[in-house]
Amino acid sequence: MELCHFAKTSKSGYYEWLRHSEEPEKDHDDYLTVKRIFDKGKAKRGARTIKMKLQEENVCMNLKKISRIMKKYHLTTKIRRKNPYKMFMKKSLEHRTAPNILRREFGQMTPYAVLSTDITYLWWNYRFAYLSVVKDLATGEVVAWHLSMHLEMDLVMNTLSDLKRGDGVAGFEQTMIHSDQGFHYTNPLYIRKLADMHMVQSMSRKGNCIDNSPIESFFGHMKDEVDCGRCKTFEELRLIIDEYMRYYNYERPQWERKKMTPVNYRNHLLESGR
Repeated sequence: MELCHFAKTSKSGYYEWLRHSEEPEKDHDDYLTVKRIFDKGKAKRGARTIKMKLQEENVCMNLKKISRIMKKYHLTTKIRRKNPYKMFMKKSLEHRTAPNILRREFGQMTPYAVLSTDITYLWWNYRFAYLSVVKDLATGEVVAWHLSMHLEMDLVMNTLSDLKRGDGVAGFEQTMIHSDQGFHYTNPLYIRKLADMHMVQSMSRKGNCIDNSPIESFFGHMKDEVDCGRCKTFEELRLIIDEYMRYYNYERPQWERKKMTPVNYRNHLLESGR
């Protein structure tokens, strides 16, 4: 055949290709099954997760086959974005850590005796903003926060400057403030600022995020309740964060604090201690 000669292929090779091209797509039904699970998971399920979901439906499919089908039909799993804060930069030699004085004693009963602080990132309008928060462990009240478009030291320094006590209580002398071992909290500027405020510094052990779980829990609830993605300007983002902090402190009751809001519970503890 002249066409086979022109394409530099054999007659048997041509007829083999023709036979397969006329067959129905052998993976099509399995592809529809895999795609159904893939789409249900909003494109976040990999081959292993899809296999487990299929097993729950009593559908037997080999992991290699699932991987092959996903590759063949371009079912690409969305990759979770890396946390820019954790990748910020390694601590320099002049930075130093503090001991873990708190030791997970989260059940505090004295307002302003122990504070917890951390930074989280907020995804809005295809970019990141960074939120620094200080929370009172006894009352759950957010006593300071600062929002910024960058991760420079003024993010945490401004947060410390914004610390506010309730009525009738002045100063933060001997108040413990607990954080992780992040770059900001081991910075000499931050350590010196705490010393000037006569505060006691405590840090989580390296690689033990549970040591600072109260503030992590707060960030989780906040991100569930605040839709930062709808913000088009930084000022709009700032407004909804400020509004949420007001709502959280003054309107959002907490079951474990006698169903009171953080501010009401703070006042209750102060009255009880007099």
